[in-house]
Amino acid sequence: MTPVPEATHDRPVWRERSNFILATAIESGNTDVVTEQLWGRKIDDRHFELCCIPFFAYDLALGDVVETDENYLVRQVSKPSGRYVFRVWFGQSFHPRDEVASALELHGALLEWSSPNLLAVDARDAAHAQQIADYLQEQEDAGRLMYETGKTA
Repeated sequence: MTPVPEATHDRPVWRERSNFILATAIESGNTDVVTEQLWGRKIDDRHFELCCIPFFAYDLALGDVVETDENYLVRQVSKPSGRYVFRVWFGQSFHPRDEVASALELHGALLEWSSPNLLAVDARDAAHAQQIADYLQEQEDAGRLMYETGKTA
């Protein structure tokens, strides 16, 4: 039997708030990851506030309240947080990753590393997300990284 690849969060940004681990299915064909473990704060038997920045799941963000099924797999967002997610891929770039991460933190972003090449970035609202997107676009145009948003629509 082949193990099911699961993305995990070693350092969730709101770890101190969390008290539960749930998961979501990853349906993107761009990765071998099948599920993503998510740290959450239990609200009731089926509702949880997300306490990490999703690495692979789309349409989920830090602070969203989600509803799960009986297996604690995310079914839907019950209450959006209004936060935004970006994913930064460094790939073969020789530009120092720490320099980009430090600049993002200076812009007020929260960060979680999935690997040396993949960084999840949180922006607190739409105006902040535009600032982060402008910075990331400059970096992408300079060939230092590639990025995407965590929303499908």
